[in-house]
Amino acid sequence: MKKAIIFGSSGLIGSKLLDLLIESNYYNKIKLFVRSDPKITNSKLEIIKTDFNNLEIIKSSIVGDDCFFCIGTTRKNTPNKKNYINIEHDLPIKIGEISKSNSINSFIYISSLGANSKALGLYLKNKGQVENRLKKLNFPKLSIIRPSILLGNRKENRIGEKIGIFVMQALSPLFLGKFKKYKPIKVENIAKAMLIIAKSNFTETTFESDLLLRLSKW
Repeated sequence: MKKAIIFGSSGLIGSKLLDLLIESNYYNKIKLFVRSDPKITNSKLEIIKTDFNNLEIIKSSIVGDDCFFCIGTTRKNTPNKKNYINIEHDLPIKIGEISKSNSINSFIYISSLGANSKALGLYLKNKGQVENRLKKLNFPKLSIIRPSILLGNRKENRIGEKIGIFVMQALSPLFLGKFKKYKPIKVENIAKAMLIIAKSNFTETTFESDLLLRLSKW
């Protein structure tokens, strides 16, 4: 039996992933690193209250088989640029480094379609830089998840994003061939694919939306 670690278990993708991990017989222990106690309870869960500004305190607890990093934010929710970069760039790298030093075999990181360390936009630039740093850690197994626009019930109301989703869904039938990866994808399908990726030995490191969708149908 395996032990899973989740950072970001209350988020849009992380919460769906947590439900699947609890249901799965693949893991007998799930460690959640959280700021506050989650509403969900289960005998598999081990809750570690975490000060994300002082990871040394919980460093020895970051041990297991598969580490899922699902933490993310937006400039709207984190307008301070320094704090934004800390969450989107610094934190996943620090967790990755600790995971590697603690001999965690598999690290699964939620990035974004279009991630590029040389991108002009800060969001895609951060994601691309994190991907590059994680690759240099040489995990036995690194899986980079690159979803397109997410379809799911968010806690906050994002008018601009809703308009973007509507437009992208309307255009989806036109996304064929290499453009399939741009189709919006349900968070449930991403979570399903992540579990399959964790349980399997794929030669791929990067998984974009079209591949995630196919894996979710297995």
